[in-house]
Amino acid sequence: MHGTPRPAATGAQALSAMDHLIAAHLIGQQELARRLGLNVTDLTCFAFVLEAGEDLLTAGDLAARAHVTTGAVTGILNRLERAGYVTRRPDPADRRRVRVAAVPDAVARVEAGYAGHYKRLTELFGDYSPDELSVLTDWFTRATALAHEYLEKLNRNDPEEQC
Repeated sequence: MHGTPRPAATGAQALSAMDHLIAAHLIGQQELARRLGLNVTDLTCFAFVLEAGEDLLTAGDLAARAHVTTGAVTGILNRLERAGYVTRRPDPADRRRVRVAAVPDAVARVEAGYAGHYKRLTELFGDYSPDELSVLTDWFTRATALAHEYLEKLNRNDPEEQC
């Protein structure tokens, strides 16, 4: 269905649709995390470890990606290690640092949890033309950058972002 005509939408409708998507995914993340014996923050951090692949993250890298303190990331890593999701390895370049590696069995469990949903999302992307996928990818990338900027402002207690 490449190039299928799409219904007209306003910015307000797009924002509402995005809010619904985020809410559905947050609830889904919470449920998957619960089934895996984790909390959402720990599952998110494990996803960052997976994304890094063979380029193992340091605890500091993980703290920066998750927007948490290094003290908080220590607790996250302790929980992930106890649950059998990660191991810590000494950094060969700096013995004071550790690098975080995913445990293969845990990778398989998490991938199995997402497999059906990612299959359906991949099929959904198949309904879009290459040009539409470019727009979607651009939007996701730019919206993610805005979300990180917003989170940084919240973490700095920026008065512009106060509730």
